Amino acid sequence: MTPVLSVASEAYPLVKTGGLADVVGALPEALAPHGYETTTLLPGYAALADLIAEGEPVHHWPDLIGADARLIASRLGDHPLLILDAPSLFERPGGPYGDAGGRDWGDNWRRFAAFARAGAELASGAVPGQRFALLHAHDWQAGLAPAYVRALGGHAKTVMTVHNIAFQGRFDRAHFPALGLPDWMNSIHGVEYYGALGYLKAGLQAADAITTVSPTYAREIRFPEFGMGLEGLIVDRADIVSGIVNGIDPAVWSPASDPALPSTYTADTLARRAANRAAVEEQFGLTPGSGPIFTVVSRLTWQKGMDVLAEVLDALVAMGGRLAMLGSGDKPLEAAFRAAAERHPGRIGVRIGYDERVSHLLQGGADAILIPSRFEPCGLTQLYGLAYGCVPVVARTGGLADTVIDANEAALGAGVATGIVHDGVTLESLTHAIARTIALHGDPLRWRQTQRNGMTADFSWDESGRRYADLYHRLLEQA
Repeated sequence: MTPVLSVASEAYPLVKTGGLADVVGALPEALAPHGYETTTLLPGYAALADLIAEGEPVHHWPDLIGADARLIASRLGDHPLLILDAPSLFERPGGPYGDAGGRDWGDNWRRFAAFARAGAELASGAVPGQRFALLHAHDWQAGLAPAYVRALGGHAKTVMTVHNIAFQGRFDRAHFPALGLPDWMNSIHGVEYYGALGYLKAGLQAADAITTVSPTYAREIRFPEFGMGLEGLIVDRADIVSGIVNGIDPAVWSPASDPALPSTYTADTLARRAANRAAVEEQFGLTPGSGPIFTVVSRLTWQKGMDVLAEVLDALVAMGGRLAMLGSGDKPLEAAFRAAAERHPGRIGVRIGYDERVSHLLQGGADAILIPSRFEPCGLTQLYGLAYGCVPVVARTGGLADTVIDANEAALGAGVATGIVHDGVTLESLTHAIARTIALHGDPLRWRQTQRNGMTADFSWDESGRRYADLYHRLLEQA
């Protein structure tokens, strides 16, 4: 087995704030059949205290970017896990990146520089007993790792995966001397980025290969409206940029065995969804009826198009739809959805926050899921919807465009449609998409076929794992 080090700030089921964790948690199992043993490196957050206490110390850094740190060996399911135990950096209340009030930790520049440095030293053979052929860094929190590998003269090949280019890890350039990088990297050819330090930019600059989490997003980030200031670098390195769609874990997301559902079902037993639909109505205070139940399971942000959706809710109800919403985010948007629920009791139910079991119930009981994102690197929510027969209604962008086949007349006639796709995130486009969904729901034969098409599509990690393995193989052949 070829050893690979996956460097990431979260991994399901240990630490999760979003889709990054699902991908990092699934990759080791997806790559194993292709001859790669993946070791995951995580920061030693307080949530991992039990694993740290039970694990085996394998290395000690008395001064890792100013922190005393140990490396702890443990397990992530059936696969190796390494934890960077640095209490001064990671053992604190709040989330992985900020305090309980949502404010970023002021020393994030140091926390994730130390984390990336540890990953690079592991991949470069500087830690006794640890050596890897390839380092796979995920998002800005691991962005400095490929730069450190280059600075250390390591022979490991490096892959930088962008899960969302909008999050870049920008910090004051005055911190550069503390990073321990050579002076030449304090430039546009290293970590300098518009007069600041750019951790994601450094990874994109130094990596041997760059991936995004969908082919369409890999093309979109070449342009200013999606590249968020990094489009020039992406264009310059276009020959090493590719997109690989995320998969989902059928052991976690399967309507045939999901313990969160009152009634499990398959594509051949869709009638059994009715019990789940009733549970959604009960939990969200919706008046029972025949019109479709739309759902939203999302961060309530501009990126997700939630501002436009909030404006469409009166029209959704007027057309005969209902809405069950689970999410949190920008306070004005939370207030807008609450106000809509107050205007339409029994038609709109809102739950602010996140609950994993409720998210599974909504996928298994609602009729359609609304995902009007302005940009979406891949998206997992629509994949869950497809797997559960919860028809996705999505904007034509990023991974949404790559994974949902619009139910136009040609696709319906050919029996291949899996959802509703709309162009642009405007009041008019989203209203029209909702109207199309309600009309399709009113045609039971076509609706059930659309559900079945999504449920029988293969969005497991099998194909995605093979594509990552092919990329690794090409890089290692170059070595």
